[in-house]
Amino acid sequence: MRKCVIFDLDGTLTRSEEGIWNCVKYAAEKLGFEEPDAATLRKFIGPPLGYSFREYMGMDDAMADKAVETYRERYNVLGLFENRVFPGIRRLLRTLKNDGWYIGVATGKPQRASERIIAYFGLDKYITKVCGPVGDHRPDKIDLIRNALPAQWDEAWMVGDRKFDVEGAIGAGVRSIGVGYGYGSEEELRQSGCDEYCETVQDLIDFLCPDSQVPAGAFLSIEGLDGSGKSTQIRLLTDAIDRFGYEIVHSREPGGCAISEKIRDLVLDKENVGMCDITEAMLYAASRAQHVRQVIRPAVAAGKVLLCDRFVDSSVAYQGGGRQLGVQTVLDINARAVDGTMPLATVYLDIDHETSLKRRAAATELDRMEMEADSFHARTEAAYRELIKRDPERFIVVDATQSPEVMGKQIAEKVMGRLMEAE
Repeated sequence: MRKCVIFDLDGTLTRSEEGIWNCVKYAAEKLGFEEPDAATLRKFIGPPLGYSFREYMGMDDAMADKAVETYRERYNVLGLFENRVFPGIRRLLRTLKNDGWYIGVATGKPQRASERIIAYFGLDKYITKVCGPVGDHRPDKIDLIRNALPAQWDEAWMVGDRKFDVEGAIGAGVRSIGVGYGYGSEEELRQSGCDEYCETVQDLIDFLCPDSQVPAGAFLSIEGLDGSGKSTQIRLLTDAIDRFGYEIVHSREPGGCAISEKIRDLVLDKENVGMCDITEAMLYAASRAQHVRQVIRPAVAAGKVLLCDRFVDSSVAYQGGGRQLGVQTVLDINARAVDGTMPLATVYLDIDHETSLKRRAAATELDRMEMEADSFHARTEAAYRELIKRDPERFIVVDATQSPEVMGKQIAEKVMGRLMEAE
């Protein structure tokens, strides 16, 4: 059976309000109009731009055409990338593709801009055809949907968040699904005559691909000496991963689940200064064994991206290097705990131990591990470098002496490349 699904872009595959609103405000300022309020800006999502400038800002036809031209000055350079794929959309598209669906896009956004957005976010591997306005030709939604369909099909759906999508589907002779997570409302979609209504992306998956196997997610970790800037980079990387439509789950080591958090409290407690080195290493491994099985594996199996603040590399560096147990010894201790579960990529924030510890000490009170002598931290740094030499393909090494913003861009580019390659 030849099955196909055609998606709207704005409000269905991507949350485009950031770029659209910034460019509407840019056009208003350039043309001497008062900046539109939030309620007016929200109306710009969905309808054609010229229509919106006329209807919602009171422009005549000539001024609306000028506003569209001015809008695109900024949009074609910046605005189209000020976008965010809805969480779960990547999983939906992967599932549809794996189930043999033909996937197209019919959008009122100019075709070239739409293709650039889809390619930028790495969705082009799933989408066969994109149909949008080209040049001065402004086809209606009916024609866009018809053009996006394959030559032959047995079952076809149009998925969108506004009445224009539903009305276009009716005119094109295909069935329609209204989605509740976009810019329209359930009332608007149902009154327009949608055949089905799905409140969430998961509802779409359940409706179009019942009983399908969930594509695996990914496991990422971030490592570095205390004070290297992990917290800031986790925040920046989280935003980038979310922007590309991956469903992100956070965790940390030691810890990450109730049992492991209790072990964390034990090993980091400053009162436990008498803990012997091998006990410490085994406690970390015990915490990790629970974390892997209770948190990491289930998240990846559910199609999520799990981003972990530290993993086994920290044990190898701090206990193998810092405590001088030996890199291989600590790897052996953790072999059963990890049991083959390793990150797709590990970001390492590269900074010397003297600088990192000064940063850490200036921020908050040090814990038991951070209170160790300088020689301990020097050995830890050396052990990290040995791990990177052993597994250079897994590690993404970033100079942590750069500004957080520069680091964040470098990390996001490399991590997103790894994630998209793995899909």
